[in-house]
Amino acid sequence: MRLEAVTVKNFRGYTDEQEVVIGDLTTIVGRNDVGKSTILEALAIFFGSEVVKADAGDVNVDSDAQEFEVTCTFSELPEKIVLDAQAETSLKDEFLLTQTGRLRVRKRWTCSGAKPKEEVFVVCHHPVDDDLNDLLLLGNAALKTRLSKRLEPADAAEVNKASNPAMRKALWASEAELVLEESDVPVSKEDSKRIWERLAPLLPHFALFQSDRSSRDSDSEVQDPMKLAITAALAENDVQQALAGVVSIVRERATELATRTHAALEELDPELADGLVASFKNDPRWSSLFGVTLEGRNGIPINKRGSGVRRLVLVSFFKAEAQRQIEEGSKRSVIYAIEEPETSQHPRNQKILLESFQEMAQSEGCQVLLTTHSPGLAGHLPTESLRFVARNDDGAPQVRPANEDTWDRIAQELGVLPDDRVRALVCVEGPNDVAGLKALSGALCDGGESLIDLRTDNRFAFVLLGGGTLHQWVSERYLKGFGRPEFHLYDNDVSSYQKAVDQVNGRSDGSSARLTARRELENYLHPDAITSALGVTVSYGPTDDVPALVSAAMKADPNLKPVKAQTAKRYLAERVFPKMTRRLLIEAGGADEVRDWMQTLQQMAK
Repeated sequence: MRLEAVTVKNFRGYTDEQEVVIGDLTTIVGRNDVGKSTILEALAIFFGSEVVKADAGDVNVDSDAQEFEVTCTFSELPEKIVLDAQAETSLKDEFLLTQTGRLRVRKRWTCSGAKPKEEVFVVCHHPVDDDLNDLLLLGNAALKTRLSKRLEPADAAEVNKASNPAMRKALWASEAELVLEESDVPVSKEDSKRIWERLAPLLPHFALFQSDRSSRDSDSEVQDPMKLAITAALAENDVQQALAGVVSIVRERATELATRTHAALEELDPELADGLVASFKNDPRWSSLFGVTLEGRNGIPINKRGSGVRRLVLVSFFKAEAQRQIEEGSKRSVIYAIEEPETSQHPRNQKILLESFQEMAQSEGCQVLLTTHSPGLAGHLPTESLRFVARNDDGAPQVRPANEDTWDRIAQELGVLPDDRVRALVCVEGPNDVAGLKALSGALCDGGESLIDLRTDNRFAFVLLGGGTLHQWVSERYLKGFGRPEFHLYDNDVSSYQKAVDQVNGRSDGSSARLTARRELENYLHPDAITSALGVTVSYGPTDDVPALVSAAMKADPNLKPVKAQTAKRYLAERVFPKMTRRLLIEAGGADEVRDWMQTLQQMAK
């Protein structure tokens, strides 16, 4: 499953319902103490994290209610699910989805007593007709009774009464005009508890790393990032199945022994044995049975080291996890939530950490949530990943997306400033083009040519036309005001780009635009560079789809992990372009064209 949104109500600083849309990479930005970490901790409570527990003090102090709610919306749902015994059904057939086909789960905590009481509901487009709105709460015997009440004997006889889903389907079908309305279907009460027991294991695994925990042994699961390795391993499907097998064997044998004990007691004292039932209590908490840590040669564990060292280990953990996600692929959805990842880190490590998060967010089944008030981190994140938290006129926090209405305020509050060293803007379609252009300019420079080196020249700022970052947006606005020229380079695979090129070239501000002579930037790569970096041999012409050919070659090689064309395109940007040299560029036939681009940019920077 994939988390699409989280909504909080009456939770800490949030009184009214506040929804936060969640993407693959989501960064909550804003000033200190405005409610950024509250969102992550609300999710931690929802997913049952050991790090944060529901507390009576979590209810908003200005609210008259004695309860708070956290609601999560999920997509990418399983096609089939078992709710009763081993009978397969689907969330759609059971009317457990919203009108848009999403699974929306609401948890409510009532805090009138000493300990918060949790209730779970599925918010869905559900039947509201009498005798048809409670079918999910009924057991087999009750469904049979309801079936005989509503259906003719001949029709009822055709229904498989061993299957609860079949009986529910027949009952709903018995109403000619079934009325559906948004409803809160309880799934955690005694009669419907089985529904939640089946749904809960399908939810994503949630791991929260907080920024400010005390250095106590009792907090080692937070202080030591290696604890996340345990939780990640336990979340894998094959591990879950193996552990479930262990629990099943222990439950069966322990219950069998308890039943025999009960039988023996019944022979000795029937009155005492009357009413006793063998019941297996709680499943084990596997995460508490395992431990792993990193220790120095002097035996000092990592959770006893300084905060900067612990954070450096965190950098390494997420970099390693990103690589694992890419190489192995996700087996169960995982959400990593990290508060202020830049804390106590050198700028170089911040950059490594940011790159690792972006790699992880591109992996299937993995989402990354961050909080930050650092301009250095927020300024280099895609604008579509930002969620801005600020207080309204009443002092209550509000969550807003990053758009034209909020960019100025985000930049102002975080202190993201334009770089006044920039003399020209380089406008390309996406981040892979940035990596390619930098590598090709570097290849010519390393080969002895006196041209600009986009890898290190601060006079040029890249603007991604297919997205962008807050830093780039601010720089673009600033530079437009001062008349900086723009260099636009578009791939030749979209015919409509020619119109945009003509418009830019029609300006009188020194801007310049052109289409690549070949299909796209990947067509300027030499096949030897691809073989050297990726271990596959491909041949292609100026108009061939190189990423697709590389993807096909990797899928055909049993020794390589198969990748999609989009992933192959990223591999070409990250691994192959850096292998290009001046000689390879000349042999590939693209040196003259790339040289012309660099000379044009050199003129713009004067």
